[in-house]
Amino acid sequence: MLATAAPLPHNPPMGSTMLTAGDVLTLSPALPVVTIDDAKDAAPLARALLAGGLKAIEVTLRTDAAIDAIRIIRHDAPQIAIGAGTELTSGHLKRAV
Repeated sequence: MLATAAPLPHNPPMGSTMLTAGDVLTLSPALPVVTIDDAKDAAPLARALLAGGLKAIEVTLRTDAAIDAIRIIRHDAPQIAIGAGTELTSGHLKRAV
């Protein structure tokens, strides 16, 4: 699952922010998969990835900080596409969206 506020190369359905695999590959040459232990590290990491030309990130849900990290990235770096990985429960999925 990847979502973004960034402009896409096509027009997705009205109100949709979900991306296809092709969208992600268009946005970024690679998809960094990260595990964030401290949510305060999320915004600097997202900004560094953007500065390096990467416009997508997948945050694994392996830590207690992951959901907060996704929220912080969405707020502080809205131009990066954010994916949530390692959804272990339906609760993870609901909180990540």
